[in-house]
Amino acid sequence: MFEIIDYLKTRYLSEKAQGIVEYALILAFVTIIAAALINAGGLQENIQAVITKQQFTAFKPLAHRPKPMLARP
Repeated sequence: MFEIIDYLKTRYLSEKAQGIVEYALILAFVTIIAAALINAGGLQENIQAVITKQQFTAFKPLAHRPKPMLARP
């Protein structure tokens, strides 16, 4: 009886540990790829340009903004 319990404990714990290791490897891989994309391809500059442009247009005075096109009934 104790042999079966010991077998099930070791099997469960080893599978759980394997899952944690696989998850950590996938997370590390995704992090490395994301860091490489942000730093190498100029992606960081493009994202900053978009954010800056949005901030600039969000704080423009209302008189200078184009009027929205309204649907006519």
